[in-house]
Amino acid sequence: MRSTTMSITLTDQDTFTLRTAAWGAVSLMAAAAVAGSPHKAATEGAIALASATGLVGHVLTKAPKGLNSKSTAALADKVLPALTAAMNLLKKQAPAEADNFRSTVIVSIEASARPQKGEPSPTMAEMARKITGALDAA
Repeated sequence: MRSTTMSITLTDQDTFTLRTAAWGAVSLMAAAAVAGSPHKAATEGAIALASATGLVGHVLTKAPKGLNSKSTAALADKVLPALTAAMNLLKKQAPAEADNFRSTVIVSIEASARPQKGEPSPTMAEMARKITGALDAA
Protein backbone atom coordinates (compact mmCIF):
# COMPACT_ATOMS: atom_id res chain seq x y z
CA MET A 1 0.00 0.00 0.00
CA ARG A 2 1.37 3.38 -0.93
CA SER A 3 0.70 6.53 1.01
CA THR A 4 -0.27 9.48 -1.15
CA THR A 5 -0.94 12.96 0.18
CA MET A 6 -0.66 16.33 -1.51
CA SER A 7 0.61 14.64 -4.72
CA ILE A 8 3.54 13.04 -2.87
CA THR A 9 3.72 9.27 -3.05
CA LEU A 10 5.59 7.32 -0.42
CA THR A 11 6.32 3.63 -0.71
CA ASP A 12 5.55 1.27 2.15
CA GLN A 13 9.28 1.30 2.97
CA ASP A 14 9.31 5.13 3.02
CA THR A 15 6.35 5.15 5.40
CA PHE A 16 8.03 2.53 7.61
CA THR A 17 11.24 4.60 7.72
CA LEU A 18 9.38 7.76 8.76
CA ARG A 19 7.39 5.92 11.42
CA THR A 20 10.47 4.11 12.75
CA ALA A 21 12.34 7.41 12.98
CA ALA A 22 9.65 9.44 14.75
CA TRP A 23 8.15 6.78 17.02
CA GLY A 24 11.62 5.41 17.67
CA ALA A 25 12.78 8.83 18.85
CA VAL A 26 9.99 8.80 21.43
CA SER A 27 10.98 5.26 22.44
CA LEU A 28 14.60 6.36 22.90
CA MET A 29 13.49 9.24 25.10
CA ALA A 30 11.35 6.86 27.18
CA ALA A 31 14.36 4.55 27.55
CA ALA A 32 16.45 7.52 28.69
CA ALA A 33 13.76 8.37 31.28
CA VAL A 34 14.17 5.03 33.03
CA ALA A 35 15.12 6.70 36.33
CA GLY A 36 12.02 8.89 36.16
CA SER A 37 8.81 7.94 34.41
CA PRO A 38 9.34 6.18 31.06
CA HIS A 39 5.57 5.71 30.61
CA LYS A 40 4.85 9.44 31.02
CA ALA A 41 7.72 10.31 28.68
CA ALA A 42 6.36 7.93 26.04
CA THR A 43 2.80 9.22 26.47
CA GLU A 44 3.81 12.88 26.12
CA GLY A 45 5.93 12.11 23.05
CA ALA A 46 3.13 10.08 21.46
CA ILE A 47 0.66 12.93 21.98
CA ALA A 48 3.07 15.27 20.20
CA LEU A 49 3.38 12.87 17.24
CA ALA A 50 -0.40 12.51 17.08
CA SER A 51 -0.63 16.31 16.78
CA ALA A 52 1.44 16.40 13.58
CA THR A 53 -0.11 17.90 10.45
CA GLY A 54 0.48 17.65 6.73
CA LEU A 55 1.96 14.56 5.10
CA VAL A 56 3.92 13.87 8.27
CA GLY A 57 0.74 13.85 10.33
CA HIS A 58 -0.91 11.40 7.94
CA VAL A 59 2.09 9.04 8.03
CA LEU A 60 2.61 9.14 11.80
CA THR A 61 -0.93 8.09 12.68
CA LYS A 62 0.38 4.82 14.08
CA ALA A 63 3.62 3.39 15.37
CA PRO A 64 5.46 0.80 13.28
CA LYS A 65 5.88 -2.80 14.31
CA GLY A 66 9.36 -3.94 15.27
CA LEU A 67 10.51 -1.16 17.59
CA ASN A 68 10.96 -3.57 20.49
CA SER A 69 14.64 -4.07 21.24
CA LYS A 70 16.55 -5.88 23.94
CA SER A 71 18.56 -2.77 24.77
CA THR A 72 18.62 0.97 24.26
CA ALA A 73 21.73 0.51 22.11
CA ALA A 74 19.90 -1.93 19.81
CA LEU A 75 16.97 0.49 19.53
CA ALA A 76 19.34 3.37 18.75
CA ASP A 77 20.96 1.25 16.03
CA LYS A 78 17.55 1.16 14.27
CA VAL A 79 16.27 4.63 15.06
CA LEU A 80 19.20 7.02 14.62
CA PRO A 81 19.94 5.91 11.02
CA ALA A 82 16.18 6.00 10.29
CA LEU A 83 16.06 9.64 11.43
CA THR A 84 18.80 10.58 8.97
CA ALA A 85 17.21 8.47 6.21
CA ALA A 86 13.79 10.06 6.82
CA MET A 87 15.25 13.55 6.50
CA ASN A 88 17.13 12.63 3.30
CA LEU A 89 13.97 11.08 1.85
CA LEU A 90 11.80 14.09 2.62
CA LYS A 91 14.41 16.62 1.46
CA LYS A 92 14.34 14.90 -1.96
CA GLN A 93 10.61 14.25 -2.27
CA ALA A 94 8.95 16.99 -0.21
CA PRO A 95 11.31 19.68 1.13
CA ALA A 96 8.60 21.50 3.11
CA GLU A 97 7.68 18.23 4.79
CA ALA A 98 11.32 17.72 5.82
CA ASP A 99 11.04 20.82 8.01
CA ASN A 100 7.66 19.63 9.29
CA PHE A 101 9.10 16.20 10.15
CA ARG A 102 12.13 17.67 11.93
CA SER A 103 10.03 20.06 14.00
CA THR A 104 7.53 17.30 14.82
CA VAL A 105 10.31 15.05 16.13
CA ILE A 106 11.89 17.92 18.08
CA VAL A 107 8.55 18.76 19.71
CA SER A 108 8.00 15.09 20.56
CA ILE A 109 11.40 14.76 22.28
CA GLU A 110 10.82 18.02 24.16
CA ALA A 111 7.40 16.74 25.22
CA SER A 112 8.95 13.43 26.29
CA ALA A 113 11.35 15.30 28.56
CA ARG A 114 8.59 17.41 30.08
CA PRO A 115 7.43 15.02 32.84
CA GLN A 116 10.83 15.46 34.51
CA LYS A 117 10.85 17.92 37.37
CA GLY A 118 12.96 20.91 36.39
CA GLU A 119 15.54 20.35 33.67
CA PRO A 120 15.67 17.06 31.75
CA SER A 121 18.10 14.58 33.29
CA PRO A 122 21.57 14.45 31.76
CA THR A 123 20.62 11.08 30.25
CA MET A 124 17.56 12.53 28.53
CA ALA A 125 19.45 15.64 27.41
CA GLU A 126 22.14 13.45 25.84
CA MET A 127 19.56 11.28 24.08
CA ALA A 128 17.85 14.41 22.72
CA ARG A 129 21.25 15.59 21.45
CA LYS A 130 21.81 12.27 19.66
CA ILE A 131 18.35 12.41 18.07
CA THR A 132 18.86 16.00 16.92
CA GLY A 133 22.29 15.08 15.57
CA ALA A 134 20.79 12.26 13.52
CA LEU A 135 18.12 14.60 12.11
CA ASP A 136 20.76 17.17 11.20
CA ALA A 137 23.14 14.63 9.63
CA ALA A 138 20.96 14.52 6.51
